[in-house]
Amino acid sequence: MSKVSHLPGRAEHQWAWQRAAACRGLGTEVFFHPEGERGQDRVVREEAAKAVCDRCPVQARCLQHAVSVAEPYGVWGGLTVSERQRSGGADAAAA
Repeated sequence: MSKVSHLPGRAEHQWAWQRAAACRGLGTEVFFHPEGERGQDRVVREEAAKAVCDRCPVQARCLQHAVSVAEPYGVWGGLTVSERQRSGGADAAAA
């Protein structure tokens, strides 16, 4: 039997910043590409996602999260996966 005295504490504080995010309530299709999306369709969707990020009060925290967990999908903190990888991750999160 497990000892409940050794359970980890609540982790809600780690995610509380998401409540203030400009993307809250928007569909995931803005930030995550559908299967097979390429070319201009992808560029247009990513620019729309970045526009949301540009006005977001928690943009830096969002980017920090994406970098810290090596988020492999989507636009987070105003950067795409390839942009996060090219920027070296840590440098992008510090900006």
